[in-house]
Amino acid sequence: MGRPLLLDAWERPVTSVIIATCAWVWYYLNRRGLGYEDVGVSYKKAVLERQYWRCLTASFSHVSPLHLLFNASSLWSLGVVEQMGSRGPGWGSEWYLRYTLVMLVGTMVLVLASYHALVRFARLERYENVTAVGYSCVVFGWMTVLAVKRPTHAVKFFGLVELPVNLAPFGSLIFTSVVVPKASFVGHLAGIAMGYFVAWDLFVWMDRYWTAVLAFWIAIVFFASLKATTEVNLPFIQVLGGGGIAGNPIAGFGRRLGSGATGTAGSGDDPDAVARVLRGTDENV
Repeated sequence: MGRPLLLDAWERPVTSVIIATCAWVWYYLNRRGLGYEDVGVSYKKAVLERQYWRCLTASFSHVSPLHLLFNASSLWSLGVVEQMGSRGPGWGSEWYLRYTLVMLVGTMVLVLASYHALVRFARLERYENVTAVGYSCVVFGWMTVLAVKRPTHAVKFFGLVELPVNLAPFGSLIFTSVVVPKASFVGHLAGIAMGYFVAWDLFVWMDRYWTAVLAFWIAIVFFASLKATTEVNLPFIQVLGGGGIAGNPIAGFGRRLGSGATGTAGSGDDPDAVARVLRGTDENV
């Protein structure tokens, strides 16, 4: 008999919480009829309009159940890092949480920097509005870390297909590009790059103190930008930023998808606008 699922979950607390959070967010988005434009990140929204909160909401949001299943199954397999705490420094839940935070921030920085270069220097203006969601950046990052640090490990996809972890990052990149044509190639490459940075110990200085500092500033920037750019009423962050921008709540908050939220093509909109929105959407970050 295999190991009990609850025992595995107990030994992978961070992984379990992240998967549960992504599942709950998916349920909430689908129940409220929210989509990419409501929680996703794009260069225009995050950089030009300073809606920095989207960098966090996009990472934990999935619109497609297939997308959620792919990321959750891959992440569960990668959670073996947490079960290796007995191996000493470099393994275990604390190390896993520490570098998950690093990759959450780092991959978003790389993605937005890449979009900046594509928009400003390559003159590919369509990347200004490309909207992406999903936890794929961090998933690809952890695949790469294991590929470097434990190349004999294997990663399962959907609980069926198994790849040697040293092939998993680039194998998954090809797989998702074929199966999900709208998958973010830039986002996945950013995850692989951050995975190598972590595996090469470029962030070895991230001790408990700097992890706490990073978490603190993630929270401050998230809530301050949420307060400054939306009308979400969170009393405990009244001190952060100014009042919300009048008439600019979180796009589609409390509405059905396609009901005329900012930047979202509704059923009564110009058909060409619908096509433009669909072309500018990436499913995976």
